[in-house]
Amino acid sequence: MAHSKSKLTVEELKNLIFQLPPKDLVALVDAIESRAETVAMMQLAETAFREWDEAGEDIYDADT
Repeated sequence: MAHSKSKLTVEELKNLIFQLPPKDLVALVDAIESRAETVAMMQLAETAFREWDEAGEDIYDADT
């Protein structure tokens, strides 16, 4: 059986979310905030790793 995913608009999603009981809404907001913080930290960390690809940064790969 094939499963098709329907695409919700932001407005439709907001309407569904606003129907949640307050306790569930708070839990959802916390989960979204946590995910957003994780994504932001990962994006910030990626910028640091790009520096490792620069010439001269290969000194840590040298065998001693």
